[in-house]
Amino acid sequence: MGGMDVGGGIAGKLWNKFRSESVFVNYTPFFVCLAAGNLSADSFHHYISQHVHLLNAFAHAYELAEECADDDEDKKAIRNLRKYVQAKLKSHDSLVREWGFELPEERSLTNATVKYTDFLSATASGRIEGERVPGKLATPFEKTKVAAYTLGAIAPCMRLFAFINKEIQALLDPNDSTHIYKKWIDHYCSENFEAYAFRIEELLDTLSISLTGEELDVIEKLYHQSMRLEVDFFSSQPIIQEAVVPLSRTLDPAVGGELSIFCDFDLTCTAFDSSAILAEIAIITRPKADPDGSETQLARMSSADLRSTWDALSAQYTEEFEQCVESITTTETAETFSYEGLCEALEQFAHFEKAANSRVVQSGVLKGLNQEDIKRAGQRLILQDGCKGFIQKIMKNENLTAAIHVLSYCWCGDLIRSALSSESPMEKLQAFNNILNNRDKDGQHLTVYIGGSVGDLLCLLEADIGIVMGSSPTLRRLGEQFGISFVPLFSGLVAKQREVVEVGSSNWKRLSGTLYTVSSWDEIHAFILGSSS
Repeated sequence: MGGMDVGGGIAGKLWNKFRSESVFVNYTPFFVCLAAGNLSADSFHHYISQHVHLLNAFAHAYELAEECADDDEDKKAIRNLRKYVQAKLKSHDSLVREWGFELPEERSLTNATVKYTDFLSATASGRIEGERVPGKLATPFEKTKVAAYTLGAIAPCMRLFAFINKEIQALLDPNDSTHIYKKWIDHYCSENFEAYAFRIEELLDTLSISLTGEELDVIEKLYHQSMRLEVDFFSSQPIIQEAVVPLSRTLDPAVGGELSIFCDFDLTCTAFDSSAILAEIAIITRPKADPDGSETQLARMSSADLRSTWDALSAQYTEEFEQCVESITTTETAETFSYEGLCEALEQFAHFEKAANSRVVQSGVLKGLNQEDIKRAGQRLILQDGCKGFIQKIMKNENLTAAIHVLSYCWCGDLIRSALSSESPMEKLQAFNNILNNRDKDGQHLTVYIGGSVGDLLCLLEADIGIVMGSSPTLRRLGEQFGISFVPLFSGLVAKQREVVEVGSSNWKRLSGTLYTVSSWDEIHAFILGSSS
């Protein structure tokens, strides 16, 4: 997800901290269909009717915040924000018509809208959960504090709206006049709306200057709560058409719908390569003697010597890996996707990996590692943000028939394979296919593979949906050499959503030569499961 500079005050810091949650709005059926240009008019009318209630809630919150502000300049600034919303409410009908839509019928508030408007009203009235605010706001400081809290509850909504619409606008052809929501998207990407969002953040920074650390923590909680309510608001928008997200809803359990998720471990689930931790534990727990009691050559080596040996092995691995990539990519680039050519190239990696593993075995650095040692290594691993939460949600989801498999060079189900393993990309693919072949042949099956290294390429391509985690330049370089296209997942989903309308289906195709890229597990979570709530 792209960045957006909103300043260095508390508003900017909070946006940077919680911006990753914007993916749970971006990947809602509402926004994917809207970006594709085929959101049904009824769904859009429903959204417009709920949005009016939010605008009224913002106007009321500004009114209460203005009463709380102590400084005349602050009062004026809040009053101008309220006038902006009031003007928008007055011109709302004409704006909707200008966007090319009929005015929607007035509709009752949904639960998500009620929760959002109640939250705004309570915050602006000083009724904040866990915060002791007097029944009557007697002192100017108490009032100013509530004004700051109110701006903290409003700010994320406007920033999120500007951010997401710019993400969508970047996917559209500026000369395409057929996209029925383009005027609406352009309106919220305008300099006028961006300036409005910035004024809220600027005022929040000003009102927060004199607050204590505890009071700033309250603003952070309100900001985050507002973000979550915004996610719930858009997740709850009813969609009457077929949508490609969330993926789990496209599978029908009644007809045996089953989702198989495969992922690599190192640098996909983990933030760092796990082999270094295995080596460190092996060095610390190195055997002092062989089982027969005789002292080993390994035992006579100091920890420093063992680390030096491991560092030398690692450096040699890196150098030869780069040489292997270079020898492959110096060949002529394929004009179209060439799966056979990629397989032949990865055979070279198989020989390289086996030779590297053989050197590790011969060095004896990892000698003596046992299952308990490896479990301890697992406990020290740092996982990517959102990875564990996503897997736990999948496993606990009673409405989804799903299985998760981890395929790794260094780790497997019983946690006893380490860097001594000799698994090539071909062997990894064989393990992947063996699991698929053991599935029930009946019913609807969908396979997702998540990986980020060269060794994952064949599995990524064999899966119905291959998702590349991170931005490995080597994987991209090698993939592009053999005609593989790398497409950001969100833009790929928007294209798939267009396909639903144009072709009548959104079948995912194996070996299509297209892989989807993400920068976080939150994107995968939002795509497969939807809202994180």
